Formats: sequence, structure tokens, C-alpha cells
Amino acid sequence: MQEHVRQIILDTETTGLNANDPVHPDRLIEFAGLEMINRQFTGNSLHLYVHPERDIPEEAAAVHGITLEKLDGKPVFAQVAQEIFDFIQGAELIIHNAKFDVGFLNAEFARVNLPEVQTVCAVTDTLAMAREKYPGQKASLDALCNRLGVDRSRRVLHGALIDCELLGGVYLAMTRGQFSLMAGEDDGENTVSHIENHSVSASPRPSQLKVRRASAEECAEHESYLDALGENCLYRRDLTTTEAQKDTP
Repeated sequence: MQEHVRQIILDTETTGLNANDPVHPDRLIEFAGLEMINRQFTGNSLHLYVHPERDIPEEAAAVHGITLEKLDGKPVFAQVAQEIFDFIQGAELIIHNAKFDVGFLNAEFARVNLPEVQTVCAVTDTLAMAREKYPGQKASLDALCNRLGVDRSRRVLHGALIDCELLGGVYLAMTRGQFSLMAGEDDGENTVSHIENHSVSASPRPSQLKVRRASAEECAEHESYLDALGENCLYRRDLTTTEAQKDTP
């Protein structure tokens, strides 16, 4: 990934699975996107509930907890389409099972004569990434959170915003090895713990890695710990050998 590329962690919730049914298509009812630049969440986000102009089947509501009554008074997609389009335009979209969400966005955009997502955005599918990185293992968002140590305790039901927060942590963890260690204290790896409030600033990376020396008190504590290990402490034996090798002409 090039530096300063604008990325959007994106998720949607819908009335069902078929966005292109010719008679009774399923519709988008929730959209969430969190902006990230240079592996830092910027605090810029977009979260919307959308009235689907149709019913919400009970089996769908059981997954995400969104009923038609909860969407009473919310805008229909045509009223928020341009806002969503402007928010994602030009960004790289990070989506888990991108085919599903992009398919729904494309179906909704087509109804209001807006271009398809792929024509204005790059799309990265973390489901495909996970299947390649962990072949033969479960690749659901829950499974990846468990595998990568991303806290999902607040996720009781599926929801676009909470799923974006979790996916942000998963994406950073899965791609950590692709980026240099030459980064500051506030590198994007620390954003996993700050995703909930999206408060991390996109500060530029320093040119050199910071080195923190142990204080005199810390060195003394270390020596006391080694003393407690006794005369056969392997660390001191190896250190003595190394120092002797350095002094050998």
C-alpha cells in the first residue's frame, strides 16, 4: 500500500441476501464507513440507517436486530445516495466478503443513476485475504477476531458500525507484516485499541525508530532478578562469553 492512500473500512446491513431480485429485491438498511490514512484512523466516518421501502424478514432482523419500526422516519436510499458516493469515491474500500456489500451498493446506486463502486474505488476483500493467509481455517469475522486477538465482546448482534470497528482491527493485524518497523509510537498498530472512538491522528512517521534506554532503576531491578537466579544464570554466562569474544583480537 502506498503511503497516504485513503482507505475506508466498510460494512452494510440489509433486508436479505438478494439485491437483484426482479420482483422484490432486498435493500440496504445500514451503512458504515471508517476512514483510515496511512494505517491511522482519522476520526472521519459515515454511519447511516436507511429505510428500505419494503419489509424486513424476521430471519434478517434476528441477525442484525434492525426492524422496520426502528427505521421509521429514516431517509430512503435516494436521499443519502450522493452522500455515500461522495464519502467512498477515490478510496480503497476494505470489506469482509466484498462481493456482497459491493453488490448491494451497486444495486442501490443503479436505482439513482450513480456509477458502480468499482469504477470509482479500489476494493480489498479481507475474506479472500484470510482464506489465502489461513488456508483450510475458518475465515468469518468472528473467527478472525479470535485468531488475531481483536476484542469482540461488545458484538452481540451484527451491525455495520461495530463490524467496521472489528474489521479495522483484523485488517491491521493481518497486514502488520507488510509494513516497515520504522514507525513512531503512534503507528497504526496501536489503533486497534482506539478504534471505538476513532480518535487516532494521522501523524507523519519519523524517519528513524525511537530507542528507549533502560533507566538506572530498571537496570538495578534487572541485576537483582539475575542475582536471584544464582551462579548458573545462562544469561550472564552467555553475556560473559560474548564479551570475551569481542575482546579477542
